[in-house]
Amino acid sequence: MEIRRQALLALSLNDPTHKVAAAQAAWSAWSAWAAGPAAAESVDGAQRSLLDVDALLQPTCPLPGRPPRPELVAAKDVPRRSPFTPEGRAALLHSVAHIEFNAINLALDAVWRFAGMPRDYYRDWLLVAAEEATHFSLLREHLRVNLGHDYGDFPAHDGLWSMTQKTAGDITARMALVPRTLEARGLDATPPMQAKLAAAGDHRAVEILAVILRDEVGHVAIGNHWYRWLCDRDGLDPVAHYAVLTARHGAPRPRAPFNFDARRRAGFTADELAALDDPR
Repeated sequence: MEIRRQALLALSLNDPTHKVAAAQAAWSAWSAWAAGPAAAESVDGAQRSLLDVDALLQPTCPLPGRPPRPELVAAKDVPRRSPFTPEGRAALLHSVAHIEFNAINLALDAVWRFAGMPRDYYRDWLLVAAEEATHFSLLREHLRVNLGHDYGDFPAHDGLWSMTQKTAGDITARMALVPRTLEARGLDATPPMQAKLAAAGDHRAVEILAVILRDEVGHVAIGNHWYRWLCDRDGLDPVAHYAVLTARHGAPRPRAPFNFDARRRAGFTADELAALDDPR
């Protein structure tokens, strides 16, 4: 089962609807494969079926595939709008939809780019891709049906994918700085956003964000698990090496307020949580 090639093909698709369908199909294909006779294979045999496709994994177009809109601008140039107007609420939820669209891509990239990992690594990131596709679809439907807009109607920035590019050559840096740093910021930002949307009367958006927050705890936990697995494999101290990677790749320092409960459920240690309050 050439699942890494399937992930690459999904990653290369430009149309969001097609990408969503391909990401979910990849997860369905994995689930069907794992439930069948092949599920009894040894890990080594499963790895061969997953990983012996590197000669085929030669991207022929720029990655990731994405539609011509939204216009991508610097983060400082994305207008900040009040959720208490319909247009401002649409712009806010569009920014979340853009994050979820990029999150589909980064999960697919984690599957195709890094060979030689255990079978469960590929399972985890295919699941993440499928769930991010669901999140994007829920937000896009709400934009279309209730707010009179669609994905692409507002400018967006490319910070999440930029870090994915920076860490393309180092899987340990990828696990450290994308899921457990940039995506973990969503754990902190979501409850205050839900409060504002509830005050604005957009209860459907609050429900969608609750689904996203629930799933994102699991996604960050996956990043934490594989970061620590890689550090253990390579004899690295996870806390000390995280500081090295943060400085090397210019990762942003998390900003308060923090959702300590969600971060704890996502697998951050007591020392890591205490470090968030350290002003150094």
